[in-house]
Amino acid sequence: MRLRTRTTGAAAGAAVLALAVLAGAAVLTGCNRGSDATGRIGIDVPRTDTDFWDSYQDHLKADLAHGGPAALPLANSQNDIGKVVSDVQALTGQGARAIVIAPQDTGAITAELRRLADRRIPVVSVDTRPDDGPVYMVVRADNRAYGERSCVFLGERLGGHGRVAELQGDLSSINGRDRSEAFAACMKRRYPGITVHELATDWKGEVASAKLQSLLAQHHDLDGVYLQAGGAFLQPVLALLRQRGLLEPVGTPGHLTLVSNDGIPDELAAIRAGTLDATLSQPADLYARYALYYARAALAGKTFRPGPTDHGSTIVKIKNGLEDQLPAPLVTKENVNDPHLWANQSEQGK
Repeated sequence: MRLRTRTTGAAAGAAVLALAVLAGAAVLTGCNRGSDATGRIGIDVPRTDTDFWDSYQDHLKADLAHGGPAALPLANSQNDIGKVVSDVQALTGQGARAIVIAPQDTGAITAELRRLADRRIPVVSVDTRPDDGPVYMVVRADNRAYGERSCVFLGERLGGHGRVAELQGDLSSINGRDRSEAFAACMKRRYPGITVHELATDWKGEVASAKLQSLLAQHHDLDGVYLQAGGAFLQPVLALLRQRGLLEPVGTPGHLTLVSNDGIPDELAAIRAGTLDATLSQPADLYARYALYYARAALAGKTFRPGPTDHGSTIVKIKNGLEDQLPAPLVTKENVNDPHLWANQSEQGK
């Protein structure tokens, strides 16, 4: 279906209007990308130390360079929630009338979101859903589905029996919690014969490698690993397994089944090489595109309601706003060369 539009008379009321639609019926209203908007967008990139977030930033810059909405120079909070707040305050001080952020600590951003709402500055949150505080729109994939689908992939590959390591993300992040909770619930419900070792990593590759190394020293019968963030964990994990002589090709005796989340080019290359079984492709390109799309819609005073969109996703109601849940396909050797995967498009563009 096509998005239907409704525009208010004053762009400054965007944040309040976004919250008001929560009581509406489950019918979607929206905007087209070419709508006029007033004001500039302030954007904070959460980090640039992983391939996924590097790609997100590249897509933002490309979209802005090709007729996207006017934006201030990108800020980078370097995975520091205190810097997110200071960056946002600097951006609004420079005249930003809408804000795009991706707070990795989703509980600590509440006060700043309320401050922005008081100033009627709408906020689009990318990849993470703030625990509290008003948001105009969250642009994100269904992270509980990441955990569930990763569980099913491992469970079926292992025949419901064995031992797996779960390299968890930061549990102060909604993404880390969603993936971990869904993975644990699925394993308990569907595969009680699989023992799961939960290893918290704070999204740090060196922590993931060190904890996995300790686990391997204790349990030589490990059968699989769930990597909640391929951009942070893939290379350290592959290096460790190679060092220990455990990096056997997919389908051969002694292979450890590996499933990851992100869908970066390195993961697709590892699937082709037979060192990674699967990944769930988190759409860096769509995160950038729809972050700007909704920021511009907010500036134009447009509102949305829960329901299906015309870009293959579903908008759902959350307690502090709305969330557009973008699709995240499972990638295996069967579809790793699909030209529609954002990582393949990134590789072609080099």
